[in-house]
Amino acid sequence: MKKRSPIPFAKASDRCKGRVGAYAVVTGANKGIGFEICRQLANCGIRVVLTSRDEKRGLEAVETLRRETGVSEQTLVFHQLDVTDPASITSLAQFVKAQFGKLDILINNAGVSGVIIDIDAIRAGKEKVDFNWEENIPENDYDIAKECLNINYYGPKRMCEALIPLLQLSDSPRIINVSSFMGQLKTKDWSKVMAAYVVSKAGLNGYTRILAKKHPEIRVNSVCPGVVRTDMTFNIGDFSVEEGASCPVRLALLPYQETPSGCFFNRKQLSEF
Repeated sequence: MKKRSPIPFAKASDRCKGRVGAYAVVTGANKGIGFEICRQLANCGIRVVLTSRDEKRGLEAVETLRRETGVSEQTLVFHQLDVTDPASITSLAQFVKAQFGKLDILINNAGVSGVIIDIDAIRAGKEKVDFNWEENIPENDYDIAKECLNINYYGPKRMCEALIPLLQLSDSPRIINVSSFMGQLKTKDWSKVMAAYVVSKAGLNGYTRILAKKHPEIRVNSVCPGVVRTDMTFNIGDFSVEEGASCPVRLALLPYQETPSGCFFNRKQLSEF
């Protein structure tokens, strides 16, 4: 298979040009990758709506970012959001419409692993060189798998359907779906571990392609940030949250005419579905 070249990405000092004053919504943003996405966007002068299911944690996250970055209350705001609840999504859409009148960037980041993990075993073994974390994940649970699909696949789908009318009012609209290499179909394998997660991300990648074809005026892409050290991975991974967040942020900041659509990126490399 021919390796594709990465799309050029401007230096940090240049990448914000043309995006200052844009409006963005980031889901699942009270911690981890979503939190860092908000930081990087706000530092570029983009007006960001940080969302999370837990209102208290979301408000605390906004206060922390404002304090650490020095951005204004107008640049970074909070709105409660449960991507499994249509009424909650409608409330967010109404808020964005009332506050901004349009939306430029939607980053669907909220997600769950879809498994029950033996936390104590993970913590005890993560320092071991030969530690196999998969052995500490029990068989898939139906209710948890159902929740995983509801959040990871149907959540972004609901968000897109609700916010596309506002994105269509932008002159450079884009949707970035935070996905995973585990959802790539080219592996031709059915994972026995984290099966619900794999299916949810494969579905999200497929939906990305469908949406891009249906709405050619919107740049719609999926991106895998890599295995990032977050609470979800018990701080096991190859990349920091700053490195992980830079991948979806890259797609949010690329010049509109240079941004592809309907693609899957493995970090910053254009990849196969």
